[in-house]
Amino acid sequence: MTKVIFLDIDGVLNSNFWNADHQREISDGKYIDTEKVKLLSELVKKSGASIILHSGWRFWFGVDLKPLRPEAEYLTSLLEKEGISVAGMTPNLTTEEIRRSKRFSKVKADEILTWLKDHPDTERWVVLDDLELHNNSVAKCQVMTDAEQGLTEVDVENALKILSGEDR
Repeated sequence: MTKVIFLDIDGVLNSNFWNADHQREISDGKYIDTEKVKLLSELVKKSGASIILHSGWRFWFGVDLKPLRPEAEYLTSLLEKEGISVAGMTPNLTTEEIRRSKRFSKVKADEILTWLKDHPDTERWVVLDDLELHNNSVAKCQVMTDAEQGLTEVDVENALKILSGEDR
């Protein structure tokens, strides 16, 4: 793997705007905006990058990346429909205190950096997340999406620049 997209789900492949108009889909466990998946697919295909899940959604997958919940099954089916898939997941460095306070953004950067340390062949990477990840080196490679809108064409363009090295 030479290029990697660290993917968060909530606020990236769905949005507050989308959620407000899709209550029926949400009640059916379909939390994903198919238009955002198409944008992600465009990014993957143009960059040649692999997707590494760094979202809390990774707990809905087994270690073999097989979905354990209907929401994960739906995500997998939408990705497959676009010809893409999840190649891996970041490690879980959460503590009981972080789980209780739901402040997962406090460890996401460390999880990404741990994954990168374990995969030294990674040449370029980008983080798609709507949260501040509290780490300057990760922030340089992050495209922070707006939770109100989720992933946009501008976000995809910015991610492509990072993955191609144009941002340096």
